[in-house]
Amino acid sequence: MEYEAVIGLEVHAQLLTKSKIFCHCPAAFGAEANTQTCPICTGMPGVLPVINREAVAFAIKTALVMGATINPHNRFARKNYFYPDLPKGYQISQYEQPLATGGRLTIEVNGEAKSVGITRIHIEEDAGKLFHGEHLGDAKASFVDFNRCGVPLLEIVSEPDLRTTEEARLYLQKLRQLLRYIEVCDGNMEEGSLRCDANVSIRPAGSAELGTKAELKNMNSFRHVKQALEYELIRQRDALESGEAVVQETRLWDPAQSITISMRGKEEAHDYRYFPEPDLVPLVVDEAWVAEVRSTLPELPDAKRARFESDYGLPPYDAGVLTASRALADYYEASVEGFADDPKMVANWVTSGLLGLLNRDGKEITESPLGPGALADLVRLVADGTISGKIAKEVFEEMYSTGRDAQTIVADRGLEQISDADALESVVAQVLADNADAAESYRSGKTQAMGFLVGQVMQATKGQANPKIVNELLRVALES
Repeated sequence: MEYEAVIGLEVHAQLLTKSKIFCHCPAAFGAEANTQTCPICTGMPGVLPVINREAVAFAIKTALVMGATINPHNRFARKNYFYPDLPKGYQISQYEQPLATGGRLTIEVNGEAKSVGITRIHIEEDAGKLFHGEHLGDAKASFVDFNRCGVPLLEIVSEPDLRTTEEARLYLQKLRQLLRYIEVCDGNMEEGSLRCDANVSIRPAGSAELGTKAELKNMNSFRHVKQALEYELIRQRDALESGEAVVQETRLWDPAQSITISMRGKEEAHDYRYFPEPDLVPLVVDEAWVAEVRSTLPELPDAKRARFESDYGLPPYDAGVLTASRALADYYEASVEGFADDPKMVANWVTSGLLGLLNRDGKEITESPLGPGALADLVRLVADGTISGKIAKEVFEEMYSTGRDAQTIVADRGLEQISDADALESVVAQVLADNADAAESYRSGKTQAMGFLVGQVMQATKGQANPKIVNELLRVALES
């Protein structure tokens, strides 16, 4: 029997606020364990939470870019469950009245657009983090860091519209890109600021009835999400084909063994005993607030990509690479402002030259030692014939490693391209005299010999001869 996968993702994104959602404790990652806590975020008796307005604004911004319906009246609820990393014994979240519902996210699958529905977007607080003994030198002990308790978290729940593991990966990548563009989450999966749970089931192909789902947790990379889903789909198929029942449960992804492991039975809403949070009044999001947030929205990736294609004449692939991040797109546009004569040439230097070196060094575009103006100056020197493309690569690498500008490097090293035909004629004549066999081959119809002769002239001039002029001088000399 052929089976069809049914996948929905629950993505948790830590919001980039300076303080936590209900108190003034810092929300930054990386501090010494248990140094960013207070009686509010650790749930001491008698304390009262106060909502972080910026966290709500970030949530509104996310809902807007996903086309969700923002509920003017929503409220917080207590979600009761007991784990060592949740000191209150409950989590302040949203349930019956979330911030937003509906909306869509469009991904590109094999060149075609696929729309994935959004079920809900709601705000909640994060829990702490457990560290088990095998990582800390004591195999019998576990430790907990409460710094993460109360960090504002946005949960984005998709409809079960994904049908392949590749679609799930593309959806998660697109969502991460969008959150980073609007600057509400840094998307760092290794640090846990973007986490993904997946609900996955299979059903006979063509069936409208949903199968029994499993929830997968502990996935902190795009690769792990794809691998975990692939394993789980095979596990469920094998179970059904052997006559076993698929149990609704929560399973952990074990990347060391590349398998999913049963963790517990899947909880339902009644298991959490949701009830309205008594210490927080209902949250009202009026139209004026929504309009204020809407006015801060940047140009989004899809629109920016289309504009790069139309305004700069870039092919879709180049436009996609250059709009992968907002910072990279800004860098490219600033470079084009510095040299607007050939946007495609600028794109080539950014994508093939600069990104190659940054990837080699594990750096982001924001860490580039070359500013966009410096890159534009280099491209201008190539375009106006001051230096050849080959020499430009040497200059570029020196600019990257030293921070010096292109004009200074070219002047100090005497790298200007030789475009004086009179100065090159004697070199061409000498090359033809030294390579009479190649010259005769060309005259007998073996035109590939021209490339060899051009290379000899370039070698004799240390790469500084203008290739266009060299080709013309050789052609005239050989055919005269």
